[in-house]
Amino acid sequence: MIVCGGEALIDMVPVEMPGGKTGFLPYPGGSPYNTALAVGRLGAPVQFLGRLSRDFFGDLLIQRLIQNQVGTDLLVRSCEHSTLAFVRLEAGREPQYIFYTEGTADRSLSPVDIPAQLPAATRCIMFGSIAMTMEPVASAIESLIFREYARTAAQGKPGLVISVDPNIRPFMIQDRAAYVSRFEGWLRASTILKISAEDVAYIYPGLTLQASMEHVLRLGPRLVLVTQGSAGALAVLQRDTGALVRVQTPGIPVRVADTIGAGDTFHGAFLAWLELKGNLSPHQVASLTEGELSEALGFANKAASLVCTRHGANPPSLTEVEAFKE
Repeated sequence: MIVCGGEALIDMVPVEMPGGKTGFLPYPGGSPYNTALAVGRLGAPVQFLGRLSRDFFGDLLIQRLIQNQVGTDLLVRSCEHSTLAFVRLEAGREPQYIFYTEGTADRSLSPVDIPAQLPAATRCIMFGSIAMTMEPVASAIESLIFREYARTAAQGKPGLVISVDPNIRPFMIQDRAAYVSRFEGWLRASTILKISAEDVAYIYPGLTLQASMEHVLRLGPRLVLVTQGSAGALAVLQRDTGALVRVQTPGIPVRVADTIGAGDTFHGAFLAWLELKGNLSPHQVASLTEGELSEALGFANKAASLVCTRHGANPPSLTEVEAFKE
């Protein structure tokens, strides 16, 4: 089972109204939330860990989780309002966001909300995005990651796959150097880093993409996945021997409605593939063959391409991905 932890919010997506005016439609969203939906729709077991409001937006968020086979046992409900994210869409550009987070429910997840034990079936924890730029939620999730990493290491067990996607919104980061230092701390406990090429450039502006990936692998992760928009995706895997395996998959031409949730869907699809194929442990990830890594990357790329043909973060089902013709 995969546990996705972090923000769950309402994306206010622009729509054209009569008379040339612009309105906004509410869509459930948030990067870890979208990733959980993608995993659930693809048929892999998943739970969402977070704090949601008791307001009607919070009800909407929970209803969508349930409708998509995402478990809610790790959720906390509270009286704070739901976070809102207003989206600006422009052709040829990544979506731009304005977040309203002050005193909101998902931001208010605290260390006391973290369960003392995760479900026994848990094989992976996914986290990241704007939740890791706000307190107390960042410290709460960080405590979970470090606890689980230390626990499995102390017990000599294979351990959980810990997968992080920074999904950076620069305006949410007050101190870039402090954020990068904290980010590299998460990497030391992680198995997989999923990151966009834009985020690589923000974190390591003085390094090439290849040098950045090699630096990340030296910190601890076994696998780095880089999404490159219409150019496709790149993976670099480090085996137990230290040998590197590099796989790239090209972009898939589709009619783009918007790109909201594309990276989240890619991440969820890759993790779902690992779970469905029985490869969701740190050792199994490091032991993937070049063919398996290529298959997983292609599967995730198809899922992300499909979500781009729809408005909002609306991940595809397993049947849709398998039927998709490039």
